[in-house]
Amino acid sequence: MDVLINVFVALHIIGIASLLGGFLTQMKAMGTGTARFTPAMLHGALTMLVTGVALVGLNQADDQTVNNLKVGIKLAILVVVLGLVYVKRDEARVDKGLFAAVGALTTANIFIATLWT
Repeated sequence: MDVLINVFVALHIIGIASLLGGFLTQMKAMGTGTARFTPAMLHGALTMLVTGVALVGLNQADDQTVNNLKVGIKLAILVVVLGLVYVKRDEARVDKGLFAAVGALTTANIFIATLWT
């Protein structure tokens, strides 16, 4: 079971890297007002959602304790990010504030995951 959990953790990190990496590559464009949500950002957010749900299920099946409050907050943030990226995915330009919000929420999710013990 530990190997399977570690595989899903690795996939979850790949999803985070895709979402945050897509944001970071568009930061220069954000300064000029031409930033857009890339397909990699959408796929990263979807990967995070699927692997995160799988991780909660696998950890509970392995009789490990799961902090449901932490998971709920992370899920709520991810749903907001996923919703924003999904709705605005086809637009040539995304508002700076909206684009910055996705980056800030993604970063907040990373800090919640790593610092909340």
